[in-house]
Amino acid sequence: MEQQIPYSVPGTVQRTMHSRNGNREYRIFVFKPAHAAPPSGYPVVYLLDANSIFASVAEAVRLQSRRAGGVEPFVIAGIGYPTDEPFARVRRFFDYTVEATLEQLPHRPDGFSLPATGGAELFLDFIENELKPSIEREIPIDRKRQALFGHSLGGLYALHVLFTRPGLFQAYIAGSPSLWWKNKYLFDEAQRLRSRMNQANAAVSLMIAVGGQEKPFMIEDAERMAKSLSSADIPGLRLTYSYFGDEGHVSVLPPIISAALRFMSGSSPTPR
Repeated sequence: MEQQIPYSVPGTVQRTMHSRNGNREYRIFVFKPAHAAPPSGYPVVYLLDANSIFASVAEAVRLQSRRAGGVEPFVIAGIGYPTDEPFARVRRFFDYTVEATLEQLPHRPDGFSLPATGGAELFLDFIENELKPSIEREIPIDRKRQALFGHSLGGLYALHVLFTRPGLFQAYIAGSPSLWWKNKYLFDEAQRLRSRMNQANAAVSLMIAVGGQEKPFMIEDAERMAKSLSSADIPGLRLTYSYFGDEGHVSVLPPIISAALRFMSGSSPTPR
């Protein structure tokens, strides 16, 4: 048999980081485009759940940025965990959520046990004060072109960051956001977005996306959030809602990735 060697996406590396606050271990995946950096630096996407989707996003950028009329060559900074599984269930529950009790969550008849929750601000401190400076020391980054991309609980987290500290990123991608978390508390936080954007003097782009084969409440919540934000007519907020009718909670990720790259490049995606 011929020698077999592991395959990796060209332009990618991974390394381990430990947060200063709590000494939590992360596996960081980085994709750097082959294109020369523009004078202002590369736009960058900070990607949650990187164990599951980093390679897909990196390959999409690598392929779709090759020709004029495609997407921009983004740097991808994926935040994952020390596992070869696609998801680290316990870790992501802590990092992506504000604290909640079982009484604040929908009833689960399957004996669901709640992992530790409430690490959202610690995780954001790690991204802002440790990960971003680390990436910027290695690669020229345009700090005016930063995006946060999350799906499911990661989509919930992307909206949490937007609603509480909108000036940290200029684009937010919330795929299939778990808006059910803590009695749908983010609908209340959304009411404060106008004032917080004014305070931060922020202009942001937001893409909310969902699959048509997801659970009905997921679709209803995503549509309700998009309609609520659209009707609020918030100055400085560019909003797109994308509905992928044939896709479920996991299969929706590939179409969201391509649509999100076009969205972040300045061209709104075309929902099906």
